[in-house]
Amino acid sequence: MTTWVPRSCTLPGAEQPLRVAEFDALFAGHLAGSSRPDRLRLRLALTGGPGVEETVRDLVARESGCCSFFTFTIVPGPERIHLDVEVDGVHEGVLDALEQRAAAASGRNLP
Repeated sequence: MTTWVPRSCTLPGAEQPLRVAEFDALFAGHLAGSSRPDRLRLRLALTGGPGVEETVRDLVARESGCCSFFTFTIVPGPERIHLDVEVDGVHEGVLDALEQRAAAASGRNLP
């Protein structure tokens, strides 16, 4: 199984479980749905609320710093925040694993 924390990640190993836990908490508390517009892009729909957009922006900014192969696009809205996650072809398996992790953390089943 491919992990969504690949070897190319520059975050120190001791900090990686903490970052995964931050994403798990985001997904558990706010993931409303997900879709895969194409094989290299994952769209996550997150419930909004006080501080959610700021949390998402902070988390993806820090993740971009250690995993430069991710491209994150945040589309804010009053009730939903859409987070698009894109990767290059080399990291498609990482995106697959992130999608599975998000579904598991939120208690959602993948189609």
